[in-house]
Amino acid sequence: MSEPPVRGDAEQVLALALGRPPTLGAGRLVRIDGPAGSGKTTLAAAVADLAGARVVHLDDLYEGWDGLPRIDAQLGSLLRPLAEGRPGSYRRYDWHTGHFAETVVVEPAGLLVLEGVGSGADAYSALGTVLVWVEAPDEVRMRRGIERDDDAFAPYWDAWARSERALFARERTRERADLIVVT
Repeated sequence: MSEPPVRGDAEQVLALALGRPPTLGAGRLVRIDGPAGSGKTTLAAAVADLAGARVVHLDDLYEGWDGLPRIDAQLGSLLRPLAEGRPGSYRRYDWHTGHFAETVVVEPAGLLVLEGVGSGADAYSALGTVLVWVEAPDEVRMRRGIERDDDAFAPYWDAWARSERALFARERTRERADLIVVT
């Protein structure tokens, strides 16, 4: 139960997505949400490897450790144009400088994978083809988060977890998921 998602989970996500009509213009949008350290990035990479999909990591969109409540504006500038068949964009947040950096342009694609806390925002449900919820026990998630971020995340873990819980409760993300993956 402590291992991240594997190829079988990615195959299931991809089959579900390809079995549904396009929702993001002519493309499909897989949204992979769940709490920090649950295995979202690993699952997104496995889906991308299978399908040659573009992955956008919400870690690049948050405005720092307290940016989760404001993720909707960034999602709008990315997803709304893509739904119209035009390139979408977002400002990449530079965690080292603590400021937004360049604008990243995302061209329309057959399959886009959006992964990160808040990717399942209900405001963009109509644009999503598949919503995946990934979860793991708290102690496993914390260990993964700290191993991944070299203790940079440790001082922010509790505050981030509170923001996640509030977001997930408000959005009912897990309840709306098409697929639940437990790692």
